[in-house]
Parts: sequence; structure tokens; C-alpha cells
Amino acid sequence: MNDQQNLYKALLNDELLERIRSRAAGYDKNNQFFHEDLKELQDSGYLKMFVPKDDGGSGLGLEAAALLQRRLATAAPATALAVNMHLVWTGVAHLLAQRGDTSLDFVLHEAGQGEVFAFGNSEAGNDSVLFDSRTEAVPSDDGSYSFTGTKIFTSLSPAWTRLGIFGKDSSGPEPVLVHGFITRDTPGYRILDDWDTVGMRASQSNTTVLEGAIVPSNRVFRKLPVGPNADPLIFAIFACFETLLAAVYTGVGDRALELGVATAKRRTSFKNGGRSYAQDPDIRWKVADAAIAMDAILPQLLTVGRDVDSLVDHGSKWFPKLVGLKVRATETARTVVDLAIRVSGGGSYSSSSELGRLYRDVLAGMFHPSDDESAHATVANAWLGPIES
Repeated sequence: MNDQQNLYKALLNDELLERIRSRAAGYDKNNQFFHEDLKELQDSGYLKMFVPKDDGGSGLGLEAAALLQRRLATAAPATALAVNMHLVWTGVAHLLAQRGDTSLDFVLHEAGQGEVFAFGNSEAGNDSVLFDSRTEAVPSDDGSYSFTGTKIFTSLSPAWTRLGIFGKDSSGPEPVLVHGFITRDTPGYRILDDWDTVGMRASQSNTTVLEGAIVPSNRVFRKLPVGPNADPLIFAIFACFETLLAAVYTGVGDRALELGVATAKRRTSFKNGGRSYAQDPDIRWKVADAAIAMDAILPQLLTVGRDVDSLVDHGSKWFPKLVGLKVRATETARTVVDLAIRVSGGGSYSSSSELGRLYRDVLAGMFHPSDDESAHATVANAWLGPIES
């Protein structure tokens, strides 16, 4: 076993993975946050995978992180999805530092000290995502900003200690989008107890209401114009967010295929003399279909992660590659879960069925940025140019 494999095992060994798997159904049933999982992942150093070794981390890149998140998601998709949000911020800081931008080095340093980062960017009705905001950012003379607005899907709500937020400062001649961090102790925000969803329940991605929350000047790390731009921060967020999302849903597909195969081998057919359903041509076709679909995802996931790590310049094709990976992974996982349920029969319709839970969890994939419509627009613009006005 090489050093890299030893490191993977140290961060997420088989015993830890099985303990996490054993808790997933209970978290889902009770709509509870994964406190025990998070504690064990923190203790193993999992949340420090992007943190440099000098700051107490593992110094891994995006390809390695994607492999680990894929593995974690096979046991507990909601845990993996929520952990993604911390890893996105630490991954963004890592990618920026790798490219000579030290503006988020404090994120890596504080993550090395055990701080937990989360995303407070999503807003209801804001399909511009990072390129505009409904949240108001009001500047003060000392360089700080007061943020007022509502953020949705704030994963890690019960546990974050650092929340990245952004809003629009309209005080000048041209509006600017202001990015910064608040801490758990910052006054002027409320977390609503409103996470009662179909799936990904343990993520506890509650709504966060900002009511004049102050970001001090030393935590304001970007001011960008409204609209698409080429700032390295935007690339880093998209690269980490889309790649790690794809990794989670790849893990969901992996687990669904594994469960479908096991069930097909275990189920027997009364009309065919008690033979295993694994001998049924229709069942075999469905399993093969699922396996073929999954085979296409991992190479794409690893190539994108490796290209980001290696600073490959895809130019204007980078964003199509990233959103294309996200859409393909989430849609493939949904197809594979559906096939696994068809293979497994009515037992998977039970609320206690792991496949039934995966069926609910995988639906969340369609709601993450970039959604299907936005992704197709991005790819079409890259290949055909923008729509003429």
C-alpha cells in the first residue's frame, strides 16, 4: 500500500465508514444532524484534507478529495453533502493559494485549528447565483459591511463556526458584490428550524436570516462587479463546488448499484423454480445498464479533479466542463438508483429501505447549482456563442 492509500485509510478507514453507515438511517428517520459523524470525521483529520501539512492538514488536492467524498457518500450521502460545504471553502482557499492568491489563507489556517466553514450564498429566486445578490451589503467608514437578507440551503447549520456570505453594495456609482465571513458569535443573524425535506435530511441545511450581521474589514475578502467575471475566486468556487457535488452523487450511484446487485442475487423467482433473479435476462439488462452508466462517470470526475490540480488551462471550456460533470453525475446517479429499485422490487419502497432513502437523497441533485437549464445554457454559449439580442 502506497503513502497516498495509507493517507486515505487514515482519514476514512473501513471501520469509521461502517460506523457512519450504521447511523445514516437514524439521522434520516429522525431528521437529525450528523453530530457523531462530524465529530469522528474531525478527529480523523478528514475536514483538514485541503489544509497544508504545515497547518496540521493532509495537503491533498481536488482529485483526492473527490475520491474520498465519493467513498463517504456510499455510506451517508447527507453527511457527505454537508461536509462538502466545508470542503468547498477549504478547497477554494487551496486552489487560490496554489495560483498565487493568498486572500483566503486564513481559511486554511483556521480550518487547521478545527474551525468548520459553511456556505451562506444561496438565495430563493436568485438564478444568477454568484453573479448577483438579493442580500443588501451596507458599507461603514471602517471598511466593515452590514448584511441583511435571507440565505437558503445553509448546510452544516447546527455546527458551522465560520459562514461565508455575500451581498450587493449599491452605495456607489456601480453596484459591487461583497464577499466575507461571519463567525458563530457574530450578532445579527438567525437560523430557522425549517429543514423538513424529502431527502438529504441529516445535512440540516436550514435557512439563515441575516439582520444586519457585520463582517469586519479584515474578513471582507472580495468585491466584484455584478455579472459574470473572470476573477479566480469564481473559478475556484465553481471548480470545487461542482466537482465535489459530482463526487457525492457518484458515491450514491455506486452504492445503489451495489445494493441492486446484492438484491438481485438474493431474490428468488417463484415461477422460475426458485432461481435467483440474477439469472433473469431482464434483471441482468437493468444491472448492466446501471453498471455501464456508472463506468462513464469516474474517469470524468477524476480527470476534471486532476486537471484542476495540475493547473491545466481549458480557457473558456472550463465552465462547460465543470457544469457538465455536475449534471452528468447527478442525472446518472438518479438513473442508476431508479434501475436499482426496479431490480430490487417492492421492498425498496419501504421507508426503512436504504435504496428508498437513496431514491429520496438523489433527487436533491437536480436543485444544486448549476441546474439543468443553467448548465445547458453555459455549454451552448461556449460552443455557439451567446444568443443575439
